[in-house]
Amino acid sequence: MLIKSTPVNTAMARVWLIVSAVTTLLFAAPAAQAQVTDFRQAVAQAAASDEDIAAFYRERNFEGIWSASGDRRRRNALMSAFAAAGDHGLPAGRYDPEPLMARLQAASTPGEQGRAEVELTRMFLQYARDVQTGMLVPSRVDSNIHRQVPYRSRLSTIRAFVQSSPDGFLRALPPSSPEYTRLMREKMAMERLLADGGWGPTVPGGKLEAGSSGNNVVALRNRLIAMGFLERTNTQTYDAAIVNAVQRFQQAHGLAIDGTVGQGTLREINVAPETRLQSIIVAMERERWNNRPRGSRHIWVNLTDFSAKIVDNDVVTFETRSVIGANQDDRVSPEFSDVMEFMVINPSWYVPRSIITKEYLPQLQQNPNAVSQLLITDSRGRPVSRGSVDFRQYTAANFPFSMRQPPSRGNALGLVKFMFPNRYNIYLHDTPAKSLFGRETRAFSHGCIRLADPFDFAYALLARQVGNPQEFFQSRLATGTEQRVDLKDPVPVHLVYRTAFTKPDGRMQFRRDVYGRDARIWNALAREGVAVRAVRG
Repeated sequence: MLIKSTPVNTAMARVWLIVSAVTTLLFAAPAAQAQVTDFRQAVAQAAASDEDIAAFYRERNFEGIWSASGDRRRRNALMSAFAAAGDHGLPAGRYDPEPLMARLQAASTPGEQGRAEVELTRMFLQYARDVQTGMLVPSRVDSNIHRQVPYRSRLSTIRAFVQSSPDGFLRALPPSSPEYTRLMREKMAMERLLADGGWGPTVPGGKLEAGSSGNNVVALRNRLIAMGFLERTNTQTYDAAIVNAVQRFQQAHGLAIDGTVGQGTLREINVAPETRLQSIIVAMERERWNNRPRGSRHIWVNLTDFSAKIVDNDVVTFETRSVIGANQDDRVSPEFSDVMEFMVINPSWYVPRSIITKEYLPQLQQNPNAVSQLLITDSRGRPVSRGSVDFRQYTAANFPFSMRQPPSRGNALGLVKFMFPNRYNIYLHDTPAKSLFGRETRAFSHGCIRLADPFDFAYALLARQVGNPQEFFQSRLATGTEQRVDLKDPVPVHLVYRTAFTKPDGRMQFRRDVYGRDARIWNALAREGVAVRAVRG
């Protein structure tokens, strides 16, 4: 007789496998039978739908880690961590310890106790992942965030927990970086500020500058005092003290430092403390996504700060201004980490296909001699005579040629580029468009990062492998031909996006949300239950 088989739900299959294991023990030797309890059967059934949790309890013969009286220290440590989840910018409601404790205490039968046991383990693993590597999946929030989150094994996590001091293990879960610590401290200070009324009234519109006076200046004075940029004073005039305070505010917010409150500065002054707190919470989530060593020497490119830094052992040893991708769908700079392997002095610019078809092909169709600084080449790299081609017959889909700009001072990449080969075709480079570095907001490129001081950047990188980096670099530059220079010690590169970050001395810095990414992250966190709160000190 043929027996027709039917598909079985995977989770249910795991339930039956584990229950079968328990049943086998029931019919084993009498000593083994005595160890099999209703509690363990309940644990097996409740754990079966989660592969990692099931494997953990199977290893322990379905013995609990929370329910017995001897597990009190472990339970208390976890409940304390849950109670403090809001300090980390996590949704306090997700880990509310009171219902959990009530459920444990009310569990009067072995079955109820077993189910509560497994539920607590699930909550522990959820909390561990959230506080260690973040609640959100970055690419699901924004497709230009290509962050490889260093998720830890759930099974290894719970194994390590039961073998460790509970309090110590839970304290070690969040990022240990100084930045995370400073952000958390600032978050809690901001929450106390909100409980005390925030920064007070906003400043009315209109330009304010040295010598101004009146009610608007008084409002500005009071706001600056509340923010901590100005010592207490009764002045009603825009005096030198206010000028200096405004300059400090501008520096802390990435604005042009002129001591005058124009439209841009006024807009940032009037940003609500609740909004600033949201930025800090987002920065903490981002720090969790990057919860791994950055490299004793690394390059830190903060897109919102329009800066690129070389960091050695947590100390910034070089910094320069940058230009990032324009705020257009196909030009924004992505976020990711990679490793810089070499630099190219006197680079050629191999024009990306998207630029060729969107920008240059239409020009060539109007005038074959357009963009004359670029060589047109065939599939084998051979130059193509412009006069021999009717560009009007081609479209973006079938254009068969490539374009290249040979090395020169007018080259789009300038005189040096810094390579960390990646699938996004993003790198750091020089540029002939130096005037853009004087702008307050510097989002103009096609996605790559332009540097204001590329030669000095090169010298700083080369200083570890040649005796006279400037002479070494300039001698190769003088050849006028393309020169590849490998870095003997490749350097990690992190392209990040932080609208809230700290200085090493703890001072808070805020930047504009250039691409709107942090707003999207905050909205996603809010949907998960994260909320701004005011906390009495």
